[in-house]
Amino acid sequence: MRLILFIGKCLVGLLASIGLLVVACGLLLGYGWQEVRDWRTAETSVPEQTVLVLDLTNGVIERMPSNPLAGATDGGVPIHQAIGALERAAGDDRVKALAVRVGRGALSMGHAQELRTALEDFRASGKPAWAFAETLSGGGMGGGTLQSYLASAFDQVWLQPSGDIDVSGFLLESPYFGQMLRSLDVEPRLDQRREYKGIKDRFVEMQIPEPQRENQQQLLNSWMDQVVAGIAEGRGLDPQQVRQLVAEGQFSAERALEAGLVDELGYQDQMSRALRQAAGAQADDLKAMVGLLAYGAQMQRQEDLPNDTPQIAVVTGEGAVTLGSSQGNGLFGGVQMGSDTIAPALLEAARDDKIDAIVLRVDSPGGSYVASDTIWHAVRQARDMGTPVVVSMANIAASGGYFVAAPADRIYAQPGTITGSIGVGSGKFVTSGLFRNLGINFDGVQAGQNADFWSSQHDFTEAQWQKLQSFLDQTYADFKQKVGSGRDLSPEQVEQVAQGQIWSGADAHDRGLVDQLGGLKAAIAGAKELAEIPADQPVRVVNRPQRPDPLRQLIEGALRGRVESPAAEALGQIASSLKPLVDLVAVLEGRQAEQRLESPVKIEDVR
Repeated sequence: MRLILFIGKCLVGLLASIGLLVVACGLLLGYGWQEVRDWRTAETSVPEQTVLVLDLTNGVIERMPSNPLAGATDGGVPIHQAIGALERAAGDDRVKALAVRVGRGALSMGHAQELRTALEDFRASGKPAWAFAETLSGGGMGGGTLQSYLASAFDQVWLQPSGDIDVSGFLLESPYFGQMLRSLDVEPRLDQRREYKGIKDRFVEMQIPEPQRENQQQLLNSWMDQVVAGIAEGRGLDPQQVRQLVAEGQFSAERALEAGLVDELGYQDQMSRALRQAAGAQADDLKAMVGLLAYGAQMQRQEDLPNDTPQIAVVTGEGAVTLGSSQGNGLFGGVQMGSDTIAPALLEAARDDKIDAIVLRVDSPGGSYVASDTIWHAVRQARDMGTPVVVSMANIAASGGYFVAAPADRIYAQPGTITGSIGVGSGKFVTSGLFRNLGINFDGVQAGQNADFWSSQHDFTEAQWQKLQSFLDQTYADFKQKVGSGRDLSPEQVEQVAQGQIWSGADAHDRGLVDQLGGLKAAIAGAKELAEIPADQPVRVVNRPQRPDPLRQLIEGALRGRVESPAAEALGQIASSLKPLVDLVAVLEGRQAEQRLESPVKIEDVR
C-alpha cells in the first residue's frame, strides 16, 4: 500500500511539475520569440528594388494578442500594422511592388473593406499589387465571396490551376433550441426589447421570427450590393455580370479565368518571378522579397518625429463588453472589452496634455449593460474635459458595442460594419424539471423573499416577472435616451432604428447612427480635424492603455503573491485538474493512518 501511495505522490508531483514547466517555458519562449522577432524586424534590410510580400492565409486580426504564448503562434495578420506598412511603402521609392497570398484564413466584412481601401491607396502610387491564391473558396458565412471581394482590389489575381472560386454569396444561420429544451423539460424564462432582438426567440422558437428574418435579409442584401459593386469595379465587369456569376456560385480555375475573376493560372513561385520582373527586380534575386510587416516595423522605428508632434490616442475595445479588465490573450480564454481597462484608458488620455484627441476603436457584439454604461460615461467625461473623441467601428459594434460609441463627437464605420441592435434582453433558464427527470432534487433554505430571483431551480413569481419587465423597460429606455442624446435624434427617430434591429454601416449612416464611412485611418483624420490639427501635419499615434511587459507582469505578480496573467491562470487550471488525484492520495493516506490507530476515526470527520 505504501508503494502505491509513493507512486501516486510521485505521479502527482511529476504532473504538477510538468504543468509548471510547460507554462513557464511556453511563456519564456513566447516572450523570447517576440524579442527575436523584433530583433529580426529591426535588422531587416530593404534593397533598392524591393517587392513586399504578405501572407493572409492565417487570417486577419484586429491586433496582436497580449499573451506572448499566443503571439508566438501564427494567429493572423494585425490589420493596422499591415495598413500602416502599406501607407509607408506607397511613398518609398525602394518599394516597387506588393505580392499578397490570399484565399484562406478568417476574414470579416469590415476588415476586408479596410484592406481594400489601403490597397487602392497603395496602387494609386503607381506600384503594382498582385494576389495569389491556391483557392478562393473558403468556408464560413461567406468565406469564398469575401476572399474574392478582397482579391478584386489587386491589379492581378493568380489562381493555382487546381484551385477553384466560390462567389455564391452569404449565408447567415442560427440554431433554434425550442423543441430540444422542451424535450429536456428546461423552461426558458427570457424576454427582450423589441421583436428584432432575438435573445428569447433562439430558445423558444424553432425558426427565425419574420421581423428578424426581414432585418437580417436586409443586412445581407446590403453586403451583397457592396461586394457586387467592389468586384465589378475591381475586375472591370458590369454589376449585372457579377450578379450572374454569384448566381452561378462555384467555378473551376479555367471557368474563373474565362469569367474574368482571375488574370492568370499558375503557382506561387511563378507569380513571384513574374512580379519581380514586372517590378524591375532580378528574377533570381530572393533578397528583393521583404515581408510587409517587418518592413513596416522598421520604417516605424526609423520615423523621426519632433517631440512636439501632436498625439492621437487610440483605445481599442474588442470582444464582449464585461465588468473587469480587458482580456486579449487569444489563447487561454476569449477576447473581452473590460470596463476596468477601457474607461480608465479614456480618462487617462483625456487628462494627458500631450494627447490632442482620442479614437476609440470598437469591435464588439455587446455584453454587460452596466459595463457598457461605465465606458459610455468615460466617453462623455473625456468630451467634457475638452478632448475630442472619435469612434472607429471595425467589424461589429452592436448592442453594448454601439452603446459605448453613441456619445462620441463623431462615429466612423465601414459600409459593411454590423451596427445598431439597440435593444435589451435578460432572463434565466429554469432547469428543475430536467434535474427532476434525472432523479435529482435541489432543496435548501433562503433568507430574503427574492433570494431565489436568479436561481435556475425556481421559476419567477408573478411579482419577480414584473420586476424583470420593469428592468427591461428601464434599460431599453435608458439605451434609447443615450443614443438620442449622443446622435441628436428625436425619441421617434431612435425608436424607428432601435427595436433590436441590426444594420450595415452603410444603412446605419443613412439613418444617422453613423456620421461617416471609413476605417481607422479616416477616423484618425477626423480626430485631427476636430482637434484643429492641419490635415498635412504628421501625428504620433499612441496606443492606450500601454500593454505591460508580460514577463515583468508575471514576475511582479508572483512577488506580490497574486498572479493574474493568463499563463498563471492556465497553471491554476492544471493544478485544479490534479486536485481529485491529490484528494485521492490524501484519502488513501488517511485510511492507511486510520488502520494504525487504536480507535479509528472516520476520514470525513477530520478533513
